[in-house]
Amino acid sequence: MLFAFDNNSPQIGRNSYVSETAQVIGNVLIGDNCYVGHGAILRGDYGRIEIGDGTAVEEAVVIHSPPGGQYHIGKSVTLGHGAILHGNEIGDFCVIGMGAILSIFSQTGEWTIIGEGSLVRANQKIAPRVVAVGNPVKVIRDVTAEDQELWNYGKQVYVDLALKYLDQGMTLIQ
Repeated sequence: MLFAFDNNSPQIGRNSYVSETAQVIGNVLIGDNCYVGHGAILRGDYGRIEIGDGTAVEEAVVIHSPPGGQYHIGKSVTLGHGAILHGNEIGDFCVIGMGAILSIFSQTGEWTIIGEGSLVRANQKIAPRVVAVGNPVKVIRDVTAEDQELWNYGKQVYVDLALKYLDQGMTLIQ
């Protein structure tokens, strides 16, 4: 569901799928070829959310921009199921694991992988091309070519799924 709020309406890019059970509120820009899954909540009510092309916002993800600010989420990003995101920036090609929390004003560099269930603290900055896990999150290693290959495949799965949902839609069974 798309909701206008405070004179702002969500903008959805070409070939992007937003589930009917997602809530996209206010000042939200979703790029081309994106997937916004069932139960996701994107709150652009007191700040702006920008999501780059080819990004997957998986089921039950919550995204909220900082007050009066902007949350920039790069292109070809994977936001895992149930992640809670309230930062400033997620770099291109990042992977945010299922159930991870990125607290207010946090930042991740490009190709950063945040492990499942990890906590990135308020104002914390994670360098590009590293894998970080834990509570609080700590860098454990550099991103490998194998990581990049796996996650490029995963991102394409969601781009393809978005197109399939747009093409076929869903049928309610009573």
